[in-house]
Order: sequence, then C-alpha cells, then structure tokens
Amino acid sequence: MWFWSADSVEQELFDLYAPTLQSLGVNFNDEQLQDSLEAASLGLEDAFRSAIVYMLWLEENLKPIYPTAILIEALTNQWRTKYWKPEYLELEQLLSPGKRWWKAAVDMWGYDERNQLVADIFYDHGQEFIKFRNGKEILVDTAYKWGWERVADYASPFSESNSSLRGINARES
Repeated sequence: MWFWSADSVEQELFDLYAPTLQSLGVNFNDEQLQDSLEAASLGLEDAFRSAIVYMLWLEENLKPIYPTAILIEALTNQWRTKYWKPEYLELEQLLSPGKRWWKAAVDMWGYDERNQLVADIFYDHGQEFIKFRNGKEILVDTAYKWGWERVADYASPFSESNSSLRGINARES
C-alpha cells in the first residue's frame, strides 16, 4: 500500500486522515481501495474529507455505512464537500488508539511527565507507534497491554536496554 514516497504530499495527507477513516471502519488493506488510492493523487484531500463527512451524516441519521466502499467512491468520482470542519478530526469517537493513549497519558502521568517521556505518536506501514524521548519505540497496542507503569519504566531515560523487551512489539531506534 505504500506507493507514495515518505515525504510526498499524498503520504502526508494519508497520514493525517487515515486514523479517522480507520476509526470509521475503512479497511486500507482492501485491494480495490489501494488501487483507487494509487490512482487518485489529484483531489485526495477532498475525497478523504467528503467520505468522512458523508459517513458522519450516515451515522447521525442511523443509515447503514459501508466505509471502504464509500471511500472508493469518493476517490473514484473525486467527491468534494462544502461541509468539512477541521474539528471532525478531533471528535472523540474518531480518535485513533494512539491519540486516545496520548490523552489518557495526561490523566495517568500528568502533562509534564508525559511530555518528558513521549516524543511522538506516529504511523509506520499501517501500525501506530509511540516514540519515547529515550529513543525507544513501541506499538500503541502493546502499550495498552503492558499498562502505564511498565510503559513508564520502558520510556524512562534511566531504563536499561532490555533485549527481552525488543522485537515485534517494541523496538529501539
């Protein structure tokens, strides 16, 4: 699916809207969707926004939603919307697991500690990671499984590099 270069505008737009679209149920592993994405660099942001607006409208009106099909249609037919609001990306029900974790970290650790430990939440090949200031990274899903205390220990600048913690779910840069 990664047919755009890492520093392209298309990849930047994908990284911005993909978490919200995934929260709405879009399956980015769908081959037809991948073909549509590859063919649609023109109007990409309009299509993303239009699909989100339409899915939110369907949800609000209790209509059936077929998220992947809707996004394919939006990309193929270059949908445009005049109803887009940037706040849609911050709706609680549309936050990615990483953004939810980021917000919950304040409740668990406080702003100062969270900001001292966490450098970034980012996507890499369809998976969401937490990058810590000590250089280590971890999948967001793994952070939820480990719990707050273990993640804080792992993220601490004073934690030793424990090779048993590295692997598929945690990695060091």
